[in-house]
Amino acid sequence: MEIAAGIPRRPVRRFRSYKAAGERGREDGEMVSRIIPYLVGDASAAKSFYVDVLGLEVAMEDPVVCLRSPDNPAAQLIVSPPGMENPEPRFGIDVGEPDAVDAAHAECMRRGLHIVYPLTNEPWGVRRFFVEDPTGVVINVLAHLP
Repeated sequence: MEIAAGIPRRPVRRFRSYKAAGERGREDGEMVSRIIPYLVGDASAAKSFYVDVLGLEVAMEDPVVCLRSPDNPAAQLIVSPPGMENPEPRFGIDVGEPDAVDAAHAECMRRGLHIVYPLTNEPWGVRRFFVEDPTGVVINVLAHLP
């Protein structure tokens, strides 16, 4: 462990899906590519604020506005108009590959979690489903299609 300015720093490690003894789950080493917060509201006003004030850039404008950091493209947020999704997810978790979406879906089903939007290949090139997590938050589990 290095010490920088008197603060201990831990080495950076890859995300791993940790499982309790005997639990099934994703294979070690599979990574979550990014976690994307979702905002719902006036996409034009949000785009103006995040681009003009905070320096983000527009990555996509259809079917939602996706804004990202010019220096770190994985740092993103998505703005959708009210009522576009029902229910509206609070954030998305990009699990990297469509097969990982299928594995996450199977695990959610095995655990009896509430799937609120079915496993779907969307016309804009993602495979996804929405699940309600144990705290009641709806999340979008996704990966881009090849």
